[in-house]
Amino acid sequence: MRAAEVSLWARVRDRVAASDPGLLRLAAGSRTAGSIALTLAVLAVLGSPVTHLVAGAIASMVASFAIREKQRPRQAVTLALGLAVALVSVSLAALLNTRVVAGDVFFVVLIFCAVYSRRFGDRGYALGLIGFQIYFMSLFVGATAATLPGLYAVLAIAFGCSALVRFVIVYETPAGILQRLREAFRVRLAQLVSAQMELLDAGPDEADKALETVREGTARLHETAMMIQGRLEEGTADESVARLVQRRIAGAEIAAERLGLLLLSARSAERTSTLTLHLPGAPVPSGGELPVRDRATDMLRRDLGALRMLVLRPVGEGGTAMSHVRNRLLGYRDEENLPSASAPVQDVFRGIGEAARAVMGLRVALDGPQDESDDSPATTRSREELDAESAAIEGAEEGEREEKEVPAGLRRPTTRAAVQVSVGSALAIVGGEFLSSQRWYWAVLTCWIVFINTASTGEIVVKGYRRLLGTVLGVVAGIVLAGLVGPHTWTALGMVLLFVFAMFYTAPLSYTLMSFFVTAALGLLYTLLHRYSWEVLVLRVEETALGAACGIIAAALVLPVHTDRRTNDLLVTVLRRLSEVTGAAVEQLSGGPGDDLLDRARDLDRALGDLRSATQPLTHPITPMRTRRNTAEYLVALLETCAYHARSLAATAELLPTHPSIAADPRLRQACARITHNISVISAHVTGEHCDDAVETGPSIASMLEDAAPGSPRYGRITDRVLRHLQRLDEAVLGLARPLEVPVPEPGR
Repeated sequence: MRAAEVSLWARVRDRVAASDPGLLRLAAGSRTAGSIALTLAVLAVLGSPVTHLVAGAIASMVASFAIREKQRPRQAVTLALGLAVALVSVSLAALLNTRVVAGDVFFVVLIFCAVYSRRFGDRGYALGLIGFQIYFMSLFVGATAATLPGLYAVLAIAFGCSALVRFVIVYETPAGILQRLREAFRVRLAQLVSAQMELLDAGPDEADKALETVREGTARLHETAMMIQGRLEEGTADESVARLVQRRIAGAEIAAERLGLLLLSARSAERTSTLTLHLPGAPVPSGGELPVRDRATDMLRRDLGALRMLVLRPVGEGGTAMSHVRNRLLGYRDEENLPSASAPVQDVFRGIGEAARAVMGLRVALDGPQDESDDSPATTRSREELDAESAAIEGAEEGEREEKEVPAGLRRPTTRAAVQVSVGSALAIVGGEFLSSQRWYWAVLTCWIVFINTASTGEIVVKGYRRLLGTVLGVVAGIVLAGLVGPHTWTALGMVLLFVFAMFYTAPLSYTLMSFFVTAALGLLYTLLHRYSWEVLVLRVEETALGAACGIIAAALVLPVHTDRRTNDLLVTVLRRLSEVTGAAVEQLSGGPGDDLLDRARDLDRALGDLRSATQPLTHPITPMRTRRNTAEYLVALLETCAYHARSLAATAELLPTHPSIAADPRLRQACARITHNISVISAHVTGEHCDDAVETGPSIASMLEDAAPGSPRYGRITDRVLRHLQRLDEAVLGLARPLEVPVPEPGR
């Protein structure tokens, strides 16, 4: 029973770690809810009135979620500065309470400054947010000059409790967060291998669902890898350790993704193209299942299970049995150890061997040296390769980073957003006053919120829609809960805490859910302030709709950034990064000088992530333009495929100095020329330059090189792998040309 309980707890822990990488959402929700609870407890002991309880809850919530810096000393300084800003903000709100025009003008100026301050980084973002939210809190509780002393004390208590929870109770360090992210990566890697096993066994009716699970698992693994990338600098002891972990994480991610592609190819007797692996809803290639269910495929199923066990098994557990399993999987990196099977199935066994090597490298990088007494010759060779890579990484010098050009004046994103939200807020104040002279600030709050983390008119429209939908649903919940809670103050506050936790836990997942929990919590706060009524909650919906409309109008008319323009700019950035990674990797594989390829690959991933976010207005279910939605989804999917092959090329090129089976091949340089040319043509077409140029087509990459050097020796296995990546990349880039209306020569011309 005890073993069963331990196993159940381990499964629950792994599921939580996978669904919430690094437990970042859990920590954010716990930190905010705990800060509010502690503030309410202190205020209750002091016998504070309900108005102060509400003000303390809002202030402690703001003090918790506004801080975004990763280093604890910087967090402490920002929190101290935030208290000073909060005191000034509440003072001005109370003094301007009776001066309507002056108060409204100051509110607009404050909004401009709060948004403009984001140009100064995380601290500027936090101080601007605190200034705005505390001013809003003052309007919400009706602060006056007479109530200022009490509100000063409430703010001091709220910020003090927030600091206590942040630095003592919910204690987090960059190293601890990185450690939890590593654990999440391990679990998500195991989940992806499980999904690949399901794809192997899926029948014709289950294949599409199994492939979709593999796609989701691949995307989640990549998401966690990117989160680790963002935490390496603060969470590791020195730069060489950070670079080693980065290399091992990237290697494991690429090996797992490649294994999925090899499995997908093996399911098709015709070796159908796997370019659509990243496209949601794309069917499994024709063939539907492995061509023959023989001993080799049974071994394949067994070894996938062994690989999953190797990923999940803690260091030091398993003993000799696990060593034998590891040795067997690593043995598949040698041709003589491959079972008798078709070429596609043998490729999957090779992929398992490379994935096992990546897992071993990840373990060594994260957990240190391991017992080598039971190593086979294949395992010893893999360790030697990993040691050589580690030495090369430690001795590498950090290359100079490309400095990004920052637009000036009104073209600067923070300046443009500050002007837009100020105009929208002014419209919201005027319109809100017509709806209600007491609660017009709800419209301003919505207008402010729809501009947070948005960069185009389309993104603002979608966010405004989600805000309104969540508010309507929250109003319904608020009506029901207010009737159930009635005058029970502490029951209502307890439910507010629950909703605040849910708000921050669900915020990265669904903005609609977050808006729902916010509105439901506000309905309970209104009940505590004895201001609850059906009319108030209906007014809340009206003010929200007005604020969203004002934000959309301001975004569309004042210094607009149209969705098409933004997505085109980001698409060109992605294509440029893709060309840089591919060109640098092939140059190194051809014998050229080394470069910081993995950093370049991560720049590509970040640019692709920005493009994916920017296309949400085009791919959202409410969009009426179905053709544009399908085109956007198709382009992003093809670019994700391109990014995978570029990452694989970069990872292979970085192995060149230390891997005994990889040798430079000057012929590869020619193979890349057509790809980079076509990327340049597509980029020029998107930007409107040389729109008449056509992409180049022709024979396969491998046949081009053979024709160019007929007397040269046949390529080795590693070079063949590089050529397959280049061939798939060439096909994917050509696939980008047609939906972007780039001229493509007809076959035979």
